Amino acid sequence: MRFCSRCVYPEIAVNLLMDDEGVCSACRAYEEFKKLLPEFWAKREARFRELLESYRNKKQDNYDCIIPVSGGKDSYWQTHLIKNVYKLNPLLVTYHGNRFLPEGEENLNNMRHVFGVDHQIFRPSTEMLKKLNRAGFIKTGDMNWHNHCGIYSYPVQMAAKLNIPLIIWGETPWDISGMFGADDFPEMSARERLEHGQRGFDWFDFVGQEGLEAKDLLWARYPSDEEIRRVGIRGVYVGNFIEWDETKHSKLVEEKYGFQKARQPFDRTYRLYSNLDDIHENGGHDYLKWIKFGYGRASDHASKDIRKGYMTRETGVDMVRKYDHVKSADVYNWLDYVGISEAEFDRIADSYRDKRVWKKDAAGQWMKHNLWDAR
Repeated sequence: MRFCSRCVYPEIAVNLLMDDEGVCSACRAYEEFKKLLPEFWAKREARFRELLESYRNKKQDNYDCIIPVSGGKDSYWQTHLIKNVYKLNPLLVTYHGNRFLPEGEENLNNMRHVFGVDHQIFRPSTEMLKKLNRAGFIKTGDMNWHNHCGIYSYPVQMAAKLNIPLIIWGETPWDISGMFGADDFPEMSARERLEHGQRGFDWFDFVGQEGLEAKDLLWARYPSDEEIRRVGIRGVYVGNFIEWDETKHSKLVEEKYGFQKARQPFDRTYRLYSNLDDIHENGGHDYLKWIKFGYGRASDHASKDIRKGYMTRETGVDMVRKYDHVKSADVYNWLDYVGISEAEFDRIADSYRDKRVWKKDAAGQWMKHNLWDAR
């Protein structure tokens, strides 16, 4: 296993490439963006402003756009930008996965108040979600499959039903991998939803699993190509046009709109302002990533912060050593929620270990090469 010599990512990280100098594609892409002059971003912002104006509803008989939101820092910043900077009238749309942290729930509910916007929140059946949590874990190794599907599907459903063509997403997809360069303008698509967000699985793959029926998964169905064309639905990413810095954005929305960080530290990362919309995202869900690929949320966060200059690589390595391996307390919370034993959880999780990363030692214990191991 090789690790990037600038950040802390392993070469197995999703969509990542490592060059002959031992530098990952995400660091190379950031290097490319860092060279860009302020004039570059000014031109991008002007292009974004022109795009938004072309979708503004002049008759004022519908919303100007939809913003998919979870109530997190990015949701707040996107809404701040669209509503209070560009003066559009957005409809906020949320797929609610049922397991928000209390402060995350408060952040979500406060958005309609602090921004003065309409907000539609879809809350699926709790029993259905428990079944889909179990089914997602067993079938895909991801208890949060339902969240990825809901976030990528339900707002697009609403765009089709309400005839709102423009959807405003946040960060450029796969920003951690360097998959896109400065001259690319990726947009959200059915292909991205299926291959990236849903790992190649769709709603119908879960019919019959855990007693789930087709009628239980109406919210998970993506609009047809005909519906997309009829409305002219287009999903654009703010990160293509505005320089993205989640640390700065978090400070802004905390000071200006009262956004709340996590009240208690997480077991698996040092950040307090990420993924408050799901109890398990920073913990149980991310622990499964560690089990599968041998790296976790602290690697994600540290790599971003190293590139932005908020953290040294040495400190990043310390964060990875401290957090990435921890079996967090919310794993046990989730086991109680869905009714699975720890032994069964470990058995299923172990079946997803990537053999390029993990092997057993003479005592039968799982082991791997670590970032701090001598080469």
